[in-house]
Amino acid sequence: MNINKDTLVSDVVAYNYKTATIFKDYHIDFCCNGNRSLTQVSLEKAIEVNELIAEIVMMDEHKSEAEDYQNWSLEHIVDHIYNNHHLYVEKQIPEIMYYLDKIANVHGEKHPELVEIKTLFKECSGDLAMHMKKEELILFPFIKKLAKAKNNKEALVQPPFGTVQNPIAMMHEEHDNEGERFRKIAKLSNNYTPPQDACNSYKVAFALLKEFEEDLHKHIHLENNILFKNAIKTETELNNL
Repeated sequence: MNINKDTLVSDVVAYNYKTATIFKDYHIDFCCNGNRSLTQVSLEKAIEVNELIAEIVMMDEHKSEAEDYQNWSLEHIVDHIYNNHHLYVEKQIPEIMYYLDKIANVHGEKHPELVEIKTLFKECSGDLAMHMKKEELILFPFIKKLAKAKNNKEALVQPPFGTVQNPIAMMHEEHDNEGERFRKIAKLSNNYTPPQDACNSYKVAFALLKEFEEDLHKHIHLENNILFKNAIKTETELNNL
């Protein structure tokens, strides 16, 4: 999309919903009053229009990676999950809750499914926060100890939870719970398809939810199918030395 001074705010958000974050930070209404040019809103908010355009153009898009994760070290996978998925979840939860609160309050009477979606996502946010802290404080540090013991050919110090398989089993169960919760959200939202009367905030909320679910799927895949399996394999090898 060619972004210029005459481009409408609503068109920018329609083209790339992530730009809604920029407009929200500047307190620019992209929803009900989105039919204004970037020049107009810049004048109203005393913003340099060229700087606003530059921010929009540089907006980082969440791109998929084609990586050979199987050849990564345990330490690298742990750091990648934390930096690319845990931090993403922490950042996006308040953003998504903001939009869900807004559209549930405005459109909840006509679209009661929004209230249920909001409730499910709020439950998700609380459970995911605890889930990730357990990984960051208990499981991930031990996996790094496994890697260090293997690299240095050292004896493995047994953890208080017996074997890495025990916390992993708990993480698997919690992953399944989140998967089920998002299947409900996807069904309630018609696979994140906004209705005909949806405003821009409605569209942004569903687009953010869709992206969040896609990231969660990749996040869980990396943990269940790569990190956890390799951690169990490494622990078994060390215990057989």
